[in-house]
Order: sequence, then structure tokens, then C-alpha cells
Amino acid sequence: MIRKALILLGALWAAPAVGAVECSDIAYEGSRYTLCEVDAAQEQLQLFLRDDKDQIFGHFSNIEKSLAAAGKELIFATNAGMYHANRAPVGLYIEDGKQEMRLVPNAGPGNFGLLPNGVFCLRAGRADVFETLAFRDSGTSCSSATQSGPMLVIDGALHPRFLPDSTSYYIRNGVGTSSDGKRVVFAISRNAVTFHQFGSLFRDHLKLPNALYFDGNISRLHAPQINRSDAGFMMGPVVGVIADKP
Repeated sequence: MIRKALILLGALWAAPAVGAVECSDIAYEGSRYTLCEVDAAQEQLQLFLRDDKDQIFGHFSNIEKSLAAAGKELIFATNAGMYHANRAPVGLYIEDGKQEMRLVPNAGPGNFGLLPNGVFCLRAGRADVFETLAFRDSGTSCSSATQSGPMLVIDGALHPRFLPDSTSYYIRNGVGTSSDGKRVVFAISRNAVTFHQFGSLFRDHLKLPNALYFDGNISRLHAPQINRSDAGFMMGPVVGVIADKP
């Protein structure tokens, strides 16, 4: 009996620590999603676009290689905002205090221009989704930020142009944040969904007051804790959580 207890104790000591990012697959209102939740007060969220040679990362594997050289690892990542054909950001993009693209407040073509759109803003100990004009008028300073659109949830309300009977179905991904900026939930659909369905996930299931759409069919997820790291064509901006290599 003592030997069994020692073996069990040893196994517990050897068990891997709970990951800094909690990812899970869920079903909600007839659709399937993968959710990854981050405590922004505890974990290191970071944006990625170019390497130290000013080349677009484009793939999760390239980010991993760059981090490994610095003794870091990528424990979660997803695409984070719309981009042009050359992978340059369509709207505001700030990385570690350096601004590459200005804020775009006006309407335009495509989902990005379906106002209101928004900004995902990283600051010390928190992350927030802001509607673009509210962000502009607030004077908020972000250490890193990426603009995308449309907004999914705005102060607890769905985007006014989302229709319950929409026939526009795509794979979609996005992010929602709590009012205190600590709880950050990234979601990617595992089947095609409408904007109304996707926004409802953040508002009604996750109970998050603000959420922002990142993109559609190009949406990808890197989540080693659930044995997932999507490959494909090159991405533009990416958001991830990094940690020191054990």
C-alpha cells in the first residue's frame, strides 16, 4: 500500500502544470467552437507581424523558431486582424510601442469597413476591445494594438447590422474581453456560422460586453495543449501568448 502511495505521489509530482491558456472545444446553439481563455493580468499577450529582419512571420512555425532562439515558447496564437495582399495591416497596428499603420475611422469595403469596427488593445496587465470611435476619442494609449472589424458585441449589444436569418456562413474567429480587462477569450468556429451566431456566443454564452471579429476562412489557431496548430497560406498580424521555455 505504501509503495502504491509513493508511486501515485510521484506521478502527481511529475504531472505537467496546468497551461497558462485554457483551451476547450464546446458546442453552443447547434454550432461547434474552440475557445482559448487567457488571464491578461497574469500571462504575456503579444502581437507578431515581422521578424528582426523585417520579414513577415506569416506562419506559427516561424514565430516559434524566433521565440525559441530567445528561450521562449509560443503556447497559444491566432490570426489577429485583417491585412492587404502583402500582409500589411489594413487598420491600426502597434507592436511594442511602434506604430506601423494608423487608425482607420471611416467606412469602407468588406467586413473591416462594416462599421462599427474596433481595436484590440494590449496594456500592462490587461487587454480590451474598444469600438473604433470610442477608442479614438478616449485617448487610450496601447503598448500593442490591432484594428479589425466588424465589432461583434458593443457594450453588451450585438452589432446592429447582424441578422438572425442571415445566410452568410463562414468559419470565423475573434476575441472578447471583460470590463476589467483581465478575462480574454479567443474563439474560432469549427463549422461555418453567421455573424449573428458568432456574436451571440460572446454575448450570451461567454457573457463578455465587448467582442471583435478577426477574420473568416483564413482563421487559424495554434493551441498545442489540445494538439492543434493549423497550417496554410501566410497570415498577417498574429496574437499569441508566450512563456519562458521550461
